[in-house]
Amino acid sequence: MRDVREHWPITSHQVLAENRFAAFVEDKFTAPDGELLRRQYLLHPGSVAILALDEQGRVAVIDQYRHPVATRTVELPAGLLDIAGEDPLAAAQRELAEEARLAADNWRVLVDFYSSPGISQETARIYLAWGLRQVPLPEGFVVEGEEAHMSLAWLPLAELLAGINAGELENPAMILGCLSLQLALTSDKVSELRPGDAPWPMRSNKLEQDARLAALRHA
Repeated sequence: MRDVREHWPITSHQVLAENRFAAFVEDKFTAPDGELLRRQYLLHPGSVAILALDEQGRVAVIDQYRHPVATRTVELPAGLLDIAGEDPLAAAQRELAEEARLAADNWRVLVDFYSSPGISQETARIYLAWGLRQVPLPEGFVVEGEEAHMSLAWLPLAELLAGINAGELENPAMILGCLSLQLALTSDKVSELRPGDAPWPMRSNKLEQDARLAALRHA
C-alpha cells in the first residue's frame, strides 16, 4: 500500500478569505462516479522542521506560544516555505540558524507528511541534522512577535519520547520527528534515511495543484 496521486476535475475554485500566508477556499469538483462535490479547505505554503541532534543524543527544542490553541508548545525549530523559489533544504538551514543559532554539517530526511489533509493543503518535511555548530543570527533577520518570547533547550531523545507517551508533548512535528528518529535508531536505518536534498513528491504534487488553481482563478 502506498499513497497515489490523483486529481479529480475541478469545476469551480473560489477564494473565500486570504491573508499574507494562507487562503481559505472552496472547490467544486467531480468524483469518478459523476457526483459533484464541494469542499472548503486551507491553501498553505508548506513547512519544514528540523530535529537537530548533538553528540550527546540531545535534541534542540524551542517553546513557542501558539495563539490558536492557547498553548506554549515544545517544538522543533521550524518555519514556513513562504519565500518564493526557496529550496526546502535551504529553508530548513535558514530556520535552524534563525531559531536555534545553529548550522549542521549533515542533513537527512526523517519524514514527510500532510498536517491535516482533510482541511489543509499543508505539506511538511522533517529533517534530521547533526554535526552541529553555533552560528550568529542571520543578517537582516529580526526577532519579533511570539518568537521574541521563545527559549531554546537541549533535551535527551528518551525524555522527549517519554513526554510524547505521557501526552505532555502535542506538537505534530515534534511527535513525528522523535518517533521517526527512534524507529531509524532501533532498526539501525539512520544511514539509509534519504539525503537532505531528496525529491519531495508530495510537494511537487502540491505545486502542480497550485498551478491548476491559479489558472482557474484567472480564467
